[in-house]
Amino acid sequence: MAENTKTQKKSWFKGLQAEFKKVIWPDKKTLARQTTAVVAVSVVLGALIAVVDVILRYGIDFLVK
Repeated sequence: MAENTKTQKKSWFKGLQAEFKKVIWPDKKTLARQTTAVVAVSVVLGALIAVVDVILRYGIDFLVK
């Protein structure tokens, strides 16, 4: 049974290696542009969520008091 497990692991790693060879890796310029876009969208959405949170907090406080 141990040999079968080793064979399965080798086969899995060979398949993994084959899949990684199929991947089209981005160049530095594309990677930097996409990373900048992700960070910018994350910051904008974070700010938007914070603004909505503050508005809702003051609205609920106004209704409760």
